[in-house]
Amino acid sequence: MLIGELAARTGTSERLLRYYERVGLLRPEREPNGYRVYDETAVETVERIRALLAAGLPTRVIRQILPCTTAETAVAPCPGVLNAMREQLDALDRRSAEIAAARSLLSRTIAATEASLGDPGERPVTTAS
Repeated sequence: MLIGELAARTGTSERLLRYYERVGLLRPEREPNGYRVYDETAVETVERIRALLAAGLPTRVIRQILPCTTAETAVAPCPGVLNAMREQLDALDRRSAEIAAARSLLSRTIAATEASLGDPGERPVTTAS
């Protein structure tokens, strides 16, 4: 199938499919005219890539994990894969903690600002931007 059909079947833009190829996640064949030709397994591969991206994994980790995945999105025990996933989970946990701290600070700042305004009728009017 050509890139347009793969894009239609997976709901992924052609531009994104080209990016996946550039970073080594997809490896289409090339016709003499330069057109990319994908086999039927490319649909499942793109779906796995999208699922791993949605899980927060960067493409460099996906490139390592992808050869170890199965159609059921399970990951076979390939060297280094479990460690890469654990490292990404740790990074997500750190980001989550940072976001929680920022949210807490913002919430306290809003509460303190509202408290300093006194009567709710005296609050400044804000406009949506």
